[in-house]
Amino acid sequence: MKDLRIAGRFYYHYLHRYHWQFAGTLVCLILFASFNALSPIYLGRTVEDLSNFLGAWQHGGGGNLGVFYTDVALYALFQLLTGVGDFGTSMFLSWIGGVATGHMRTDLFGKMQKMRVEYFDTHSDGDILARFTSDLDNIFNAVNEAFVQIFYSVAQIIGAMYMMFHTNGTLALVAMSTTPIAIVIAAINISIASKAVNKQQNDIGKLNGYVNEQITGQKVIITNGLQEDSIKGFEQLNNTVKKTALRGQIWSGILQPLMNGMMLLTSAIVIFVGSWLVMQGGMSTGAALALIVVFVQYAQSYFQCIMQVTSMYSQIQLAITGARRVSEVHAAPNEVRPANGKPVHEVKDEVVIDNVRFGYQPGKEILHGVTLKARRGEMVALVGPTGAGKTTVINLLNRFYDVDSGAIKIDGVDIRDMDLTQLRDTVGIVLQDPQLFSGTIADNICFGKPDATQDEMYAAAEQAHIHDFIMSLPAGYETKITDEQSVFSAGQKQLVSIARTILTNPQILILDEATSNVDTVTEEKIQAAMDNVIAGRTSFVIAHRLKTILKADDIAVLRDGRIIEEGSHEQLLAEKGFYSGLYKSQMVFA
Repeated sequence: MKDLRIAGRFYYHYLHRYHWQFAGTLVCLILFASFNALSPIYLGRTVEDLSNFLGAWQHGGGGNLGVFYTDVALYALFQLLTGVGDFGTSMFLSWIGGVATGHMRTDLFGKMQKMRVEYFDTHSDGDILARFTSDLDNIFNAVNEAFVQIFYSVAQIIGAMYMMFHTNGTLALVAMSTTPIAIVIAAINISIASKAVNKQQNDIGKLNGYVNEQITGQKVIITNGLQEDSIKGFEQLNNTVKKTALRGQIWSGILQPLMNGMMLLTSAIVIFVGSWLVMQGGMSTGAALALIVVFVQYAQSYFQCIMQVTSMYSQIQLAITGARRVSEVHAAPNEVRPANGKPVHEVKDEVVIDNVRFGYQPGKEILHGVTLKARRGEMVALVGPTGAGKTTVINLLNRFYDVDSGAIKIDGVDIRDMDLTQLRDTVGIVLQDPQLFSGTIADNICFGKPDATQDEMYAAAEQAHIHDFIMSLPAGYETKITDEQSVFSAGQKQLVSIARTILTNPQILILDEATSNVDTVTEEKIQAAMDNVIAGRTSFVIAHRLKTILKADDIAVLRDGRIIEEGSHEQLLAEKGFYSGLYKSQMVFA
């Protein structure tokens, strides 16, 4: 029931705005339901007219087919008007469904741009992608098929019930006598199937996450000969999906045959009771035959609607699950933006990390009272073993996360009180694994400053030592690239990333192990580019290769979330502590 309430709020949010479209749908639906309900009456009359004509003809009397032709014409007209109502209803609902699901996609993507980094760190790419693809596809299919069918079915049921009671109350009750049994059967089936469908969608999300991870790391898998292990892992998750999907489909699929059996049983009961009532009432053969035909039609129509609604249950349940999963994204917290954030454009004095404590999970602290200071134009380097907390410090500097206690201040102002957009514009990041986007090289360099001039782009590329290579390409800066398929090596991608950062001209620069994945020659180019981008800027550098930070004004050595040593390169060597040992070990293998 909780999922149903969540889905109800979700669909109301997106559908309640289409007032006149639903009004048009209602008009067409009334037209459809009214003439669809009247059609069996005239079908019965044609049977009665034809029966009376044949009876008169057999007894030598002259029959009149005029009434028969009139009723046939009216029956055909009602069928035509039913089709017009059907077409109108379908057109309105299809338009509503298409536009509404388009808004759902736009809103979901827009929500992703406002969310905290924490969400993306705690959810696999495959699971997030599944919410965009399979979940929204299930919602689209339900809005355009299942929900449309529900509208039709409800209208037909109301019309059939009205006409049955209007024609013969006793037979109407007989026709509806098996409904409670059908409802109980459907309720039990739906209860079991819903759990299986929910688990199926969750398992599909896990499978998508695994597939995305394996495709991303395919080179590593091939290099280490782990293809068979990768297949085994996939088969294990795929078998789980197969079992849950099979369970869901069995319970969802068995419902329609059960409802079909209930419809046939109801038709037989109607024929039996109708025949008994006819014999008791002394009706003419034609009238009796017409009454039975009409009620068999109504009984079948009534149960076919119930069958159609129940047969759509699997699709509806997928849409309910999809709505819940998409709603979970919308319910996730956005980045905290102060209402009247203080502006920040440059560093006039210093950046201070003041006694910061932080943990990604409650009760599991990662940083334990870290304090650092970088004056304007200074370079602060962070070194230490893996898991020491270096990247965590960087995440806090750019407000990907907020500190648990302590503060990070720029010129004495807590960054939590600053305008977040301006803060991000002030801080530039060069990551260890550079990201290129589909488009041209020019698009990628100008990604952070789309209105940059050509001269500005060229100057940034020259400072990053990548301009000459780009110009050597046939299409130059207009060369089409993607992150997976590009003309760049790993080191050249990093140079493009540095050029992108130079172009945005940030006042505070963060370099996250920018030279860790390249060869010595490329490292020298990247180091030269880094020197250009660092010059005159307050910078924080994470480095494993210590020779890239020898010129740092301050080097902080982190281990287990604490600063264990701090000073210049020469000071730390003189202390002969952790940093000194690390530096000497690297120089031995240099």
